[in-house]
Amino acid sequence: MSGLFGALSRASINLFNPRMLWLWSWPILVSAIFWWLIGMFFWTPLSGWLLTVIPVDTLQNWLETSHLQVIADGVETVINLIIFMILTITTSLVITALFTMPALVSFVAKRYYPDLAPMRGGTITGSLRNVLLAIAIFIVIWIATIPLWFTGIGLLGPLLAAAYLNQRLFFYDALCDHADNSELNKLSTMNRPARWSLGFLTGLLQFIPFLNFFAPTLTALAFIHFELARLAQLRRTTN
Repeated sequence: MSGLFGALSRASINLFNPRMLWLWSWPILVSAIFWWLIGMFFWTPLSGWLLTVIPVDTLQNWLETSHLQVIADGVETVINLIIFMILTITTSLVITALFTMPALVSFVAKRYYPDLAPMRGGTITGSLRNVLLAIAIFIVIWIATIPLWFTGIGLLGPLLAAAYLNQRLFFYDALCDHADNSELNKLSTMNRPARWSLGFLTGLLQFIPFLNFFAPTLTALAFIHFELARLAQLRRTTN
């Protein structure tokens, strides 16, 4: 657990570095503009479809019978805003993994792991394949858990999806420049509970207002610290 909180604390400190301002801001801005444009043309049919899947009518009826008409009238708007934020943050995570990870890895490696020799066991193809698979399974988890949104365990589905996406999305790219193929394979099977725990902790940030704007870069930095520390430890024990 100390490794998890150490990675998160160092990532939080790094987030205040002036260089991070651009690296965390442009993915979230691009994502927000992209989904805003999509919403202008397709939001009505998409939200209509979602409202047939989500049991909103049941919730609205309960609110109306409870004399909470103002809340009932705003349910659809709130759901639309939540979906917009989720899509924006998720897209920003993918952009971060695809485009800003090299700069983030270089930033962390030079300052914290200058003696960690790069073996470049990863490839661009491997990174792209990892991202596509992570997104596909993330979408499946989300769709499968939509009926649970308005139950007592409604948050568990989105949190599980976020945890999976985080640990799958950033594990490979955090290590691809420094680990060789053998090290990548070993680390992928080692300490999975710890990697999932970091995925859950960073996933929670995506559901906290204001903090969720920093979540993609903070998540990337935390996984870079976590994975490079594991790689350094692996090399110390095998040499």
